[in-house]
Amino acid sequence: MALNNRQWVIAARPTNRMLLDGDFTWTQAEARAPGDGEVLLRTLYLSFDPSQKGQMENVGGYAAPLHVGDVMRSGGLAEVVESNDPSLKPGDKVSGSVGWQEYPTMRARDVQKLADDELLVENLGALGGTGMTAYFGLSKLGKPFPGDTVVITGAAGATGSVAGQIARIAGCRVIGIAGGPEKCAWLTEELGFDAAVDYKSENVGKAVRALAPKGIDVLWDNVGGEQLNDLLAQISLYARVVICGGISRYAAEEMPAGPQNYFNLVFKRATMHGLLVLDYLAEFPMARARIAEWIREGRISTRADIQEGLENAPKTLIRLFTGANIGKQLLKV
Repeated sequence: MALNNRQWVIAARPTNRMLLDGDFTWTQAEARAPGDGEVLLRTLYLSFDPSQKGQMENVGGYAAPLHVGDVMRSGGLAEVVESNDPSLKPGDKVSGSVGWQEYPTMRARDVQKLADDELLVENLGALGGTGMTAYFGLSKLGKPFPGDTVVITGAAGATGSVAGQIARIAGCRVIGIAGGPEKCAWLTEELGFDAAVDYKSENVGKAVRALAPKGIDVLWDNVGGEQLNDLLAQISLYARVVICGGISRYAAEEMPAGPQNYFNLVFKRATMHGLLVLDYLAEFPMARARIAEWIREGRISTRADIQEGLENAPKTLIRLFTGANIGKQLLKV
């Protein structure tokens, strides 16, 4: 029986502006039967990340650009419906770049078979790219020591929330920057952050200065812009600054100027590194096993913001840029 493959394709490039519902077109087509070495999948969950907007803008970066007319790219979880590859059978759960569609057909080598256990959905969060980013960004670049003060911007997002908890496991004092009292309460009351600053109602620079009078040893930045500039003024001697994201620039009409306080890196003999987690791909299995253990031990707590219905995919991506989500943004197809 032919399966109807509902899809969202890109209709416009959201360059120098916010995303709009009209940037996508709702289409449908008959699902393609798998050829040799391929599998037909049914998408279960989709993952959403700010970098998807950059791919739509067709800018250079670590991921191939997208074009108008392409199915919107997205990682996701799926179930095998039909297989023409001996490594997978119907019913197996897999992860991969399934896109915003209900019944993708993919090469079996392009998906990863998953254990169908209580941590299945975590493969899009703490056990997926966001968790790997947090783990390797800290262990390879942030290099926290017990007693260090770690400040994380965008701390209530998928990556920031895990990074903060890993820093706590390392024996650090952790301060999170987030928007709104609900997010700040989640950081301190559930995740164990030592303090949280609400950038919507507080002066970030002044608040962090009071909380960290000796300076910031590790600055993990997911935001960029004014927050990064203010916090660079407060780094300690030999601080490590990890640039993970820059969500403040995604809707800017033009590229903002670099941070005025960058020369404090010289005065403090600090380092600032850009982070791309794919550099550590070979070490993912070890990191997944360690984070899974921490989750089961209760040392890492996770939260998923799960929207429902493939028809709501554009609205779900937009949530990332309005700050509506807490934790990992997902959509149940």
